[in-house]
Amino acid sequence: MGIPATRTPVARPAAATRGYAAPVAADPLLHLAELDGVPSGMAAARDAVDSLLRDRGLRRSGPGATAESLLRGAQASAALEGSDYELERLRDGVADPTSAAAVRLSTHVLGLLPVWQRSPVQALARLHTVAAAGSGTAPGRPVSPAGVARLRSLAGSLSTPTQAPGMAVAAIVHAEIIAAAAFESYNGLIARAAERLTLVTTGVDPASVIIPEAGHLAHGRQYQVCLRSYRDSESSALQRWLLHAAAAYSAGAEAAADLI
Repeated sequence: MGIPATRTPVARPAAATRGYAAPVAADPLLHLAELDGVPSGMAAARDAVDSLLRDRGLRRSGPGATAESLLRGAQASAALEGSDYELERLRDGVADPTSAAAVRLSTHVLGLLPVWQRSPVQALARLHTVAAAGSGTAPGRPVSPAGVARLRSLAGSLSTPTQAPGMAVAAIVHAEIIAAAAFESYNGLIARAAERLTLVTTGVDPASVIIPEAGHLAHGRQYQVCLRSYRDSESSALQRWLLHAAAAYSAGAEAAADLI
């Protein structure tokens, strides 16, 4: 599927540009917000998240809510990969390789915010290094040239200012990383970690309190179907994925309600 293309402004001849401002760079993500049903779906999800965050601010909850959100998100993210370890077992340090990788990511992901803002591809490589530690795979080293090209295209889009909703941007980050499949392992875990980073950097959830991974898990069958359609560039797949993501973010806010 890839990120939707935008129309490039037509260049004016040099003599004709006098008195005109330089053309504004195209916004490669803007028309995500123009797909049927997406604006209302994202607005409803943002209302759910904002309601939770207002409560969090009023109750002055501390960083413990973020830490717990990250751990619950790790459990849900691993479950989406087929792991069935319960949260309490993860608290006790009992985990299979997938759950252990998800927990490692949960403890490192927010520390990579500066790298994510500066160089998304480098941040993704570091996330894979964390996830794949001790697994025998090549940590941090992409194995798919086509996947790397896709990630670089995504990074270029993220570096361009956009008026698209932050939630829509986060959803595209998630789907593009999975579709790129640039790393030998843990692409799903990395995609969901990067989704969290994007929700933080776009101002949707600055303290990373909501649990988007739990939202995706709550709609698990739809999650898998929508991602498969996105990867295969099926008709209307982008719209269906964004509508799923909006529902998942609302559910992720509900899943975090008891943290505050």
